[in-house]
Amino acid sequence: MAVFDERRCELGEGVLWHPGREQLFWFDILDGALLSRRGEAALRWDFGECVSAAGWLDQDRLLIAAESGLWRFDVESGARERVAEFPTGDGPATRSNDGRADPWGGFWIGTMGKNAEQAAGAIWRLWRGELRRVRGGVSIPNAICFDAARELAYFTDTRVGIIWAQPLDPATGWPAGEARVFLDLREEGLRPDGAVIDAEGRLWNAQWGSGRVACYGPDGVCLGAERFNAARTSCPAFGGPMLDTLYVTTAQEGMDVAARAAEPAAGMTFGRPLAARGRPEPAVILG
Repeated sequence: MAVFDERRCELGEGVLWHPGREQLFWFDILDGALLSRRGEAALRWDFGECVSAAGWLDQDRLLIAAESGLWRFDVESGARERVAEFPTGDGPATRSNDGRADPWGGFWIGTMGKNAEQAAGAIWRLWRGELRRVRGGVSIPNAICFDAARELAYFTDTRVGIIWAQPLDPATGWPAGEARVFLDLREEGLRPDGAVIDAEGRLWNAQWGSGRVACYGPDGVCLGAERFNAARTSCPAFGGPMLDTLYVTTAQEGMDVAARAAEPAAGMTFGRPLAARGRPEPAVILG
């Protein structure tokens, strides 16, 4: 099964390979925890609120996306400091979801209703101290990733079943023009979740409920899929010293007692060596 970590997350998400530390981090959103490993040691940091995604700032510090906003977090000392708050309104309570650093040193993060209320979420970007909403009316934001040419951002609303490609300003990384459909997965009944771009420009997409991470070329053609013994695959990342291991988080959310017993690997985090290679995640630059 190539299990990397046997801890069963309620909702695993936000897997990140820190290229400087050569260390994998990921989250259990609903348990409010950041998880990692150092050799045989299983590591955990509790935040007391939903936490879902991260970018790396330097050797010891991460930018953490939580329901209350974005935080600077030191993994060695445990010190944390708020960087930005998400604006609140009169709608349902929200939390963060999928997110990733962009090539300009910015950080994109999706928010959503805690009960996945229709169109209650948005996609935000933090860059040079400014937190700006780049797309509203999203129910379940996912698949945030960026091409190597610094031309496109990808994202999805899992409920809709479409992955969009958003043109970007090459100088600043802000959206420039209208998003276009990159993949329409509705006819296949697939639910796109987290995604990452590899060194050859292919998009690897975890597909919730399908137990797989599918690989698509830059033209949107499906090139194959890696399957896992957990149906609720949620987020992929490439890591390892050669960036040739595909790490994947999974979940148990929505499963009853019988279903959890029948799928003992649900919620575990997988790591599988592949012929494909990823790209190092860029650092987030604050200020």
